[in-house]
Amino acid sequence: YQGIPEGGYTQISEKMLKNIEVKLNTDFLKDRDYFESISNKIIYTGMIDEFYNYKYGILQYRSLTFEEKILKTENFQGNAVVNYTDSENKFTRILEHKHFEFGSQPSTIITKEFPSEWNKKKEPYYPINDEANNSVYNKYKKLADREARIIFGGRLGRYKYYDMHQVFASALKTIEKEKIRF
Repeated sequence: YQGIPEGGYTQISEKMLKNIEVKLNTDFLKDRDYFESISNKIIYTGMIDEFYNYKYGILQYRSLTFEEKILKTENFQGNAVVNYTDSENKFTRILEHKHFEFGSQPSTIITKEFPSEWNKKKEPYYPINDEANNSVYNKYKKLADREARIIFGGRLGRYKYYDMHQVFASALKTIEKEKIRF
């Protein structure tokens, strides 16, 4: 079974961030001094290795490319997300967007996700949690654990794969641990 909260994850995020100033499309690291000067606590969800200027080396990530299609069919796969783990398909997942909110349009939009190698010009989507990378990450984590004002979160900040429900569980646990009140 697959599930998504009614109304999606946006409403949950909005409630969690109510009365908190959020800056989007902002490069924290380019204006780090400024943001640290105006904040008591910062939740950093970027790459932990980049935060520390790659002091212990560059962690490896996997990136993605996307192919979107509009199909003249009412239903392509009957589900919002289908993962493909076989070696025959070059893509890893197909999303059929109408199934997230029970759409009933006569056509459908699908997105295929293709894994791609990451470099600094690409978006890092997933950490590569092998022994070598996890060893480097643990060095960064020791630095992060000493940060009083910076909270590292998300896949990139914690160098960990999360499904969406795990992202929210982790965020809620962090809020509780930090005694953040809304």
